[in-house]
Amino acid sequence: MGKNLLEQLREVTVVVADTGDIQAIETFKPRDATTNPSLITAAAQMPQYQGIVDDTLKAARTTLGQAASAAEVVSLAFDRLAVSFGLKILEIIPGRVSTEVDARLSFDTDATVAKGRELIAQYEANNVSRERVLIKIAATWEGIQAAAVLEKEGIHCNLTLLFGLHQAIACAENGITLISPFVGRILDWYKKDTGRDSYTAVEDPGVVSVTEIYNYYKKFGYPTEVMGASFRNVGEITELAGSDLLTIAPSLLAELQTTEGDLPRKLDPENAATLSIEKLSIDKATFEAMHAANRMATDKLAEGIDGFAKALEALETLLAARLASLEA
Repeated sequence: MGKNLLEQLREVTVVVADTGDIQAIETFKPRDATTNPSLITAAAQMPQYQGIVDDTLKAARTTLGQAASAAEVVSLAFDRLAVSFGLKILEIIPGRVSTEVDARLSFDTDATVAKGRELIAQYEANNVSRERVLIKIAATWEGIQAAAVLEKEGIHCNLTLLFGLHQAIACAENGITLISPFVGRILDWYKKDTGRDSYTAVEDPGVVSVTEIYNYYKKFGYPTEVMGASFRNVGEITELAGSDLLTIAPSLLAELQTTEGDLPRKLDPENAATLSIEKLSIDKATFEAMHAANRMATDKLAEGIDGFAKALEALETLLAARLASLEA
């Protein structure tokens, strides 16, 4: 009996689970797992994870004492909840979990550095090595500079909301551990902009973007890892077989697991080494000029930050309501 697509993919790419759903992680047994504000907010509303939410709220109340206001308790619990989920996930997976800095800090380098240090301190206080955590930061210029500071302190980073080569090169030049270019969100933008209903997998603009980034990194020997993210269909995933990592939602992992067929490797460092690619250097002015010239990257970065910020606001509301219920 032949291997399914997921088994073949794992032979050439590290498979990561893109979810905050702990049961799904137990089912698919990925090496690593990634979370984001939207995923944590969704998981926090699932009945099976109410205990994690309640325990985090109770611990925050204990830390602050009865004199603290509900708003203060919710604020502390909010800061701790992503780590609470991360700790549960790390009990299951052998590798790393990505935990995201508050998206509302995306244009504040100093605040992002402080929050990254705080998140790592929470993990280390629970006897988790910083080697098992990636601090997830939006790939603004300010976010990349914050990540560069953290990397020099041995705090590894995952730069997210990445839509253009300029962002990827800036990350590589600043010694970032890993980037997460968003395949499906790029496709969404091009479908809306062009009015096309669909693209074949090989011409999918998100696939093209990640392929370009992967080849650039391998051509010039950058160690920064490429982890394609935000997939809309299995075709996007199979076209990126060979990427360093791919983070995949449980529904698509299930589809890969139940699909038979050949899965050839599409991305290969040896092939990349033979390509003729111009080497660029990205300073702040170049970054901003390239970003402004890329309508898709400009739109999707702003939209992504706004979406994550709204998810965080929804989470704060959820925590406030749950605390009121617990303390009624």
